[in-house]
Amino acid sequence: MSLLRFIFSKTFLIQIGLAIVALIVLAFLTMQWLDFTTNQDERIKVPDLAKLSLDRVELTLDELDLRYEILDSANFNPDYPKYSVIDQVPQPGKFVKENRKIYITLNPSGFGNVKIPDLIRRTRRQVEPTLRSLGFEIGSVTYKPDIAKDAVLELRYKGKLVEPGDELMKTAKIDLVLGDGSGRYTGDLEENDSIQEGDIDNETENNDEF
Repeated sequence: MSLLRFIFSKTFLIQIGLAIVALIVLAFLTMQWLDFTTNQDERIKVPDLAKLSLDRVELTLDELDLRYEILDSANFNPDYPKYSVIDQVPQPGKFVKENRKIYITLNPSGFGNVKIPDLIRRTRRQVEPTLRSLGFEIGSVTYKPDIAKDAVLELRYKGKLVEPGDELMKTAKIDLVLGDGSGRYTGDLEENDSIQEGDIDNETENNDEF
């Protein structure tokens, strides 16, 4: 009976109440400490690093207590400055914890060079797909007198003649010079004319002798 009286006594109930309050306070303080040490409520918005140089990236992320790591890139994007950021993970606008690492991909210095195959005297229908498959663009198309219509007579880049085996930067715009099918040979036109004139002169001299 004395135990039951003690359990239901005012003193015991007060002690139980104080213990419960102490546990609640302790649990609250523990949660607050965990939130503080793990930055549960602290979030940093990831900035947009697109087209920024590496120096600007480092400065921007340092101000936000973020880190970065560079990923290799083999895809040159002409719309972005050289060595600028073309991609990042996490994406801009995401929220991350302090000291989080941002993975960035940099734009390389340019496209690699591609060797020009021998396409002279091939048809336009063959040459254009071949050049595009190598990463080149087709520029202007002009015609010159030649026996073969739409046969490729010359390849030119920025007005300069391109020979088989030359190397050009990928995505370079190549101009085509095609034959017009008129039946006259472009390359030997002057030589053929001079030969014909010489033959005529010889013929005339022979007739005069008779």
